[in-house]
Amino acid sequence: MGALLGGVLTENFGWPAVFYVNVPLAALVALAALAVIPRDPARGQRRRFDLPGSLTVTGGATLLVFALVEGPEEGWGSPLVIGALLLAAVLLAAFAAIERRSADPLMPFRLFRNRSLTIGMSVTFIYMATYGVLPYFLTVLMQSVHGYSALQTGMAFLVPSVAIATGTQLGERLTTRIGLRTTLLIGFAIGAVGTAVLAIGFDADAGYGLLVPGLVVSGVGQGIVWTAMWIAAATGTAAHEQGVANGIASTALNIGNAIGLAVFTALADIGTEGKSGESLRSATAHGELVVVLLTAAGMVAGLLVSLVLPRLAPPPATAAETPDPAHVTTG
Repeated sequence: MGALLGGVLTENFGWPAVFYVNVPLAALVALAALAVIPRDPARGQRRRFDLPGSLTVTGGATLLVFALVEGPEEGWGSPLVIGALLLAAVLLAAFAAIERRSADPLMPFRLFRNRSLTIGMSVTFIYMATYGVLPYFLTVLMQSVHGYSALQTGMAFLVPSVAIATGTQLGERLTTRIGLRTTLLIGFAIGAVGTAVLAIGFDADAGYGLLVPGLVVSGVGQGIVWTAMWIAAATGTAAHEQGVANGIASTALNIGNAIGLAVFTALADIGTEGKSGESLRSATAHGELVVVLLTAAGMVAGLLVSLVLPRLAPPPATAAETPDPAHVTTG
């Protein structure tokens, strides 16, 4: 619905209009949280806010993404890009040193002894670097190559939206019946096949009909992985540290999206320099075809990473120790 509404707003009021919708909706959600979400129990132990860790990891991650985004434009040998990469490495190394020595770290490294969290974090990174970048390239294909309006593009995204929603429900049921590891393997396998099929529609002369089969199959796989990967990140972590585990996975998700989009955008633009008109349309479609096939290969990598998860779920714990997976999937 958001994609469709975005098309309506963009076509009638311009693209900046989409940002105004988020403010009142977020305010309503914040107010509803006061009434819907139970109050946290009182804590006997107070924690300190890890300001040095927060500043170094935020600065390091931001500079890394900045360098990846600016590299294709400024040149990889540019002092600005090289400086950003070096400073990012220094800040991230400082973050690791701070976390190892802190009495109350923002990201306790001991949590990574839990294989499910480590694999879950890796999967969220791969997920957003592959599945997560497809909407951008689909939008470029539809609007820049095929000339769709913003409204037509929004309507075109209804098909994958329904497929993804279906996949999230399948992911919940599959995880319960056949286990987390197998569900992730199925999700990535379906997604890789669907994305490879989707590449057929990335042609300057292809119509929307050629995209639909890939959108449906890839969307189902995307939804299955989405549900299962949050459960993976939460499995085996103590109840009082679920927020930290979720934060680690969420951070990997967002960094994966930023890095994946920066890298794949640079690859998609290869061969488009100095072209215009029909030549540019063909070059853009070809560059995106290559990128879509690379994202399918990335999903195969996600499948291989998922193989490292334990085949069997850990022994059941008490309700106080283990969160309800239905709530964990909300991420």
